[in-house]
Amino acid sequence: MNYAATLAVLVVLAFCFPLSVRLGAQVGVPEAVSVSILGALLTFLAATFLVRWQVNRHRRTMERLEAAREQVLADPQNPRAYFVGGEHLGALLLRLDRRREASEVIDRYARLGGARESEIVALREALARAQQRQRRAQGREA
Repeated sequence: MNYAATLAVLVVLAFCFPLSVRLGAQVGVPEAVSVSILGALLTFLAATFLVRWQVNRHRRTMERLEAAREQVLADPQNPRAYFVGGEHLGALLLRLDRRREASEVIDRYARLGGARESEIVALREALARAQQRQRRAQGREA
């Protein structure tokens, strides 16, 4: 379902709900049932919004990841090619929980001549924190 269809359904529901509650009350449907149905609809709408938001956020992250990879492939010796939208390719990979790939990218970035030492240190610290979280999570599972 696209956004226009979702908006149309919401408008129809917003218009029809008070009328449905009145009609239900005249027929003998208790208000508690009407309110329960409203709660179910609101829960459905909130879940729909949340899922769409997360999917769109993940899609944008994947697009940025692909753009960064293309930049690095196009010019692997340029330290600025490792950045998309001000975020480093290694940080994007860490956010997606791809620690092995992030480690390789950070190592390649560290070997470049124009790479800033402060950025390298920050990326390696982020990688170390991600690995510590993974070890703690594995320790809890055992």
